[in-house]
Amino acid sequence: MSDPRQHIMPVYNPPEEAFVRGEGARLYTEDGTAYLDFIAGIAVSALGHAHPAMVEALKSQAEKLWHTSNMFRVPAGEQLADKICARTFADRVFFTNSGTEAVECAIKTARKYHWANGREDRYEIVTFTGAFHGRSLGAINAGGNPKYLEGFGPPLPGFTQIEWGDHDALDAAVTDKTAAVFVEPVQGEGGVRAMPEACLTGLRKLCDERGVLLIYDEVQCGMGRTGQLFAHEWVDDAAPDIMCVAKGVGGGFPFGACLTTEETGSVMQPGSHGSTYGGNPLAMAVGNVVWDIISDEDFLAQVRRVSGTLAQSLAGIAESHPDLCEGVTGKGLLTGLKMKEPPKPLQGHCRDKGLLVGVAGNNVLRLAPPLIINDEDVRTATSTIDAAIAEWKAT
Repeated sequence: MSDPRQHIMPVYNPPEEAFVRGEGARLYTEDGTAYLDFIAGIAVSALGHAHPAMVEALKSQAEKLWHTSNMFRVPAGEQLADKICARTFADRVFFTNSGTEAVECAIKTARKYHWANGREDRYEIVTFTGAFHGRSLGAINAGGNPKYLEGFGPPLPGFTQIEWGDHDALDAAVTDKTAAVFVEPVQGEGGVRAMPEACLTGLRKLCDERGVLLIYDEVQCGMGRTGQLFAHEWVDDAAPDIMCVAKGVGGGFPFGACLTTEETGSVMQPGSHGSTYGGNPLAMAVGNVVWDIISDEDFLAQVRRVSGTLAQSLAGIAESHPDLCEGVTGKGLLTGLKMKEPPKPLQGHCRDKGLLVGVAGNNVLRLAPPLIINDEDVRTATSTIDAAIAEWKAT
């Protein structure tokens, strides 16, 4: 019998493990081997695996209605949009199937906003090195990573990328052709690095002074991952005009959203944008449950508490292995160890010991566990990482 894997387009390189079941913060292979999941499908499974409330919502909706398209109202989507707008800066919501689609909507909205206000020359988007905004043509050009652009034709016009943290370059890059500045408050793929809070405040001020929109990509760092509902909420007076969300917002069910203010989003009229599946009844049923759980302040307080425990434990590991570790990076439960060498082998050592972790740019061992982890999970994960580093060092 042929290997069925040969028919999958070879854009991924997964290990041999295949998981058939999940419960809480653990995944299980067919033979029952358990793995502690500290990557959560790349910050997606925010409430862990097979959360009872999510399962019940999905099963209940699956017996009623799956799809109507946006030709018709989806009451659960209206309810979720109302909750989002009541809790955040936003006044308008467009539901998508993914973070990449939320990014595309954000770019289109920013450009359409200036066009509608008589400034069709304002179409450029300023982005930062290390950014990752998805895999569509628009998103890879926004991200600007040469590795992701290679082979897909010339770069698209309208994107200006500057070095992360270069304030002078940012000031020069924002011109009378700039539509928006687009940034992740905490980069994921770019090395799990948080933008300093003062920089977010300064960015908001700069955009206001220049008549430029501010777009946040909180696809990975949003939905409670840093201990606030959204990462920019750690800072006063730094709210965006547009924000992209996905991943944790569905807790494992694929959907995302583009959030806007009334002024910005009102330019998107019938025909401006659309999605056949976006905001479908199944996604909205799950999304309401996830939102209600994660937006609860007691839940977020627990995330902040366990994040502190994890940060302390990681700092101890870094101090114990100064020859390989440079320190701890990230924020909340989007964190990791910055290593002095590429940590892909270390990721494998962790997996061999029953711990699932990720890697990111700038030699980071990336951790993005379910938000429901407890102190015992932290102890298990960090002791495993410590042992894996010792094993890696010995090879």
